[in-house]
This record gives sequence, C-alpha cells and structure tokens, in this order.
Amino acid sequence: MRKVDMRTIPWLSFLYLLCFLDRTSIGNAKLYKMEAELGITDTQYLICLTIFFISYALFEVPSNVVLKRLKPSVWLSTLMVLWGIMMTVQGLVHNYSGLLVMRWMLGAFEAGLFPGVTYYLSCWYKRSEFGVRAAIFFSAATISGAFGGLLAVGIAKMNGIGGKPAWAWIFILEGLITIVAGAVSYWIIVDFPDNATFLTEAERTVVIRRLQGDAQFSAAGEKMQWRHIKKALTEWKTYLAMIVYAGIDMPLYAFALFLPSIINHVRYSATKANLLTVPVYALACISTCLVGFLADRHGNRGMFNFILLSIAAVGYIILIVSRDAALSYFAVFLSACGIYPCIRDAWMSNNSEGTYKRSVALAMVISWGNLQGAVSSNVYRANQTPWYPLGHELVLMYIGTGLIATATFRFLLKRENARRDRGERDEIIEGHEGGFEVNGRFASVEDAKREKGDEWSGYRYTL
Repeated sequence: MRKVDMRTIPWLSFLYLLCFLDRTSIGNAKLYKMEAELGITDTQYLICLTIFFISYALFEVPSNVVLKRLKPSVWLSTLMVLWGIMMTVQGLVHNYSGLLVMRWMLGAFEAGLFPGVTYYLSCWYKRSEFGVRAAIFFSAATISGAFGGLLAVGIAKMNGIGGKPAWAWIFILEGLITIVAGAVSYWIIVDFPDNATFLTEAERTVVIRRLQGDAQFSAAGEKMQWRHIKKALTEWKTYLAMIVYAGIDMPLYAFALFLPSIINHVRYSATKANLLTVPVYALACISTCLVGFLADRHGNRGMFNFILLSIAAVGYIILIVSRDAALSYFAVFLSACGIYPCIRDAWMSNNSEGTYKRSVALAMVISWGNLQGAVSSNVYRANQTPWYPLGHELVLMYIGTGLIATATFRFLLKRENARRDRGERDEIIEGHEGGFEVNGRFASVEDAKREKGDEWSGYRYTL
C-alpha cells in the first residue's frame, strides 16, 4: 500500500492544513487590531465565528453525496479554489457585514473537504489501517495551529504595505496559497480504487480484494439507492456517534480559535502569544500520530478515546482553578494532548459498511460535530478575561458528555458483537442449517453480506 500512501496521504494532509489554517487564522488576525479597524464589537466578532460553522454543517452531507457521484479530483479541487477566493476577499472587507458574508461563504465551501477525505480514505484502506492514516491527515490541524502562529508573526511585518493592515495580509496571502493548491489538486488527487488510473488493473484488483476481505463488501462499487441513505439516517450508531463527536469537536474548536487569545490575555503580547502556541501544537501533532498508530495496532478505539478525554478534562479543571500563567500554560499542553488525538471519524467509519451509507453517516456525524463550533465560538467572552472561567467550564461540560457517550457507544457495540457470537443474528441461508427468519433469508452468504452490510451476522464492530 506504499504506492497508495504516497499518492493520497501527503497531499491530502497538506490540503487539510490549509483548510484548518484558513478557518482558524481569524484568531491570529484578531490580535493585530482587526476588530478595531473594522469597527466591530466583541459580540459581532463572535457572530462571525459562529456563522462559519452553520454553513459548514449545512453543506457537509450534500457535499459527500456529490463527492460519490463526481470524481474526488474534480469536486475537492473545485471546493478549494472557491474557498481560497473567499479567504482572499476576507482580507479586502471594510466592515462587519462584509466579514460576516465571507465567513458564511468560507464555511459553505470548506464543508466538503474533511468529511469528503475521511470517506475517501475509508474507501482505500482496511479498517485496521485506516486509523493511523486518518490521524496523520488530521494531524495537519495541529501543524496548522503551529504554522499559523509562525505565519501570522511573519505576515504581520507587512503591516501597511499596499495600504493594508497586518490582519488583512494574513487572510490575503493564505487565501492565495489555497487557490494555487486547489488548482493543481485536479492533477494530484487520485480517484476511487475501482477507477484509479495510477494503478495497474492488477493493482486495482488487489486493493479491492483486500477491502472485501476486511468486510468492506461494497469496495468494488455500489449503485446509489435511497435505502442506503435512509439506513444511515435511521441507525442508532449514527446518532450516538454524533454525540461522541460533539463532545470532542466543541472543545477542539474552542481550543483552536481562542488559544492565542487565552495566552495573550494571561500575560503575553500578540506576537509572543502566537509563538507560544507553536510548542503546544507540536506536541499535539506527535500525540495524534502516536495514538492513531497504537489504536490501529490494538483496535480498542473507544478505550483510547476515554483515556484521552480524561486527560483533556484534567487540563480544563486546572485551567478553571488556576490563576498562575505558567500553570495555565502547562494545562494547555494537557488539554491539547487530550483533545486532538481523540478518535472520531475513524471509529464511525470502521463500524459502517456500504459506500453510500458510510458516506452519509460520516457526513452527518462530522457536520453535527462541526456545528458545535457555533457554540465554541461564543463561550470565550471579552468580559471573562483573562482567565475565561465560564468558557473553560462549558468546554469541560462537553468533555464530560463525550466521556459518557464514548462509554455507552463502546458498551452497545460490544453487546451487539456478543449477540452475533452467540448466533442470535444469524440469517437463513439456502442450503445451510440454522438461522432465524427475523434476520432475513438469502440465497447465499455473499447476498447477505451485500444486502445487510454491517448488519450481517459475520460482521464484527470495532470497539
């Protein structure tokens, strides 16, 4: 799979780095007098953060359906060019309404990348291989946090060039980079295994058979039927996974959007605050990749999540009670190492079979989690500086919800696996003994696999 790795993971990770950088750089820009120069209040700034996540969440599910119908090389590259344009124009606005419109448009066009790539990778890799690839891909978010701070410090030196302030240049330059990356992505992003042109016919066959041997029966292709989408919309796993995801994503976005401000208000200047975010994100990146590797090796994704959320909870408890800058900075490291490595999309992807069903389920879970960004955008208020007790308490509440949902999800998956081990979910297969009529009657085991997906009695959920 090294050939596939080299054609998929590095470039897609770079694209997500740009994606996360573009959405969160407003936190860096804020430190360079953006609010004052646009004449916006703290409440208006928070609304601009919030509206991004509303459009982002609205367009994720439809985007994944379109991705399956079109080529990833066409759809993802088009989205990138469009959001790069929105990012650039964001640096040209002169008032609150202009910034608000650009944030809405930025969210709408960015919506397709993360759920799209998550689903796309699940179509290439076995369940036991997916986690570390997803972790490497997502680690780009932590790199963007570190790189964003450094980039903001460097771009800030352009203050006044062309009559534009430092914060405007942050948006303009980052947007232009995204446009170029999106344009060349059409020739770099490869499509799904059944029609990937960089593989030979024999190599495509090997990739598809590996996936089918891993209970991904739809790997060779699946015709779109509304029943697959309906199944994703009505399944309990989808909605419980949405709660797990919300318990992770709200803290993640609160952390990413406000870390520079938290450090800045405690003691440090804008430039030093941006620089101090770099080691935090560097450690988070290492932790994310390490956890992805270990979770793939041991397979116990739910237990890893529980431990990580517990570490994040300790970090936020310290942030709530601390009134010391050094101790709070230490707590930020704990929080980052607990939040960023959490296994979200890989766990749901591992437990959903059927290309369209998995595509819609993943998009639903991710969009609901990202909608929590609208909440996280409003929890750190200017009147709570410098320690932000209310914001930290609300983040801790979400982490607690994530812990409960994670434990429940794992318990129910384990119980369902046990029922299948006992034969309670066995189907009636013509020419074979055993099975129950309530579980369905099929001409062959292959028919049962194809029709039932992850509900087939031989399928085992990843805990």
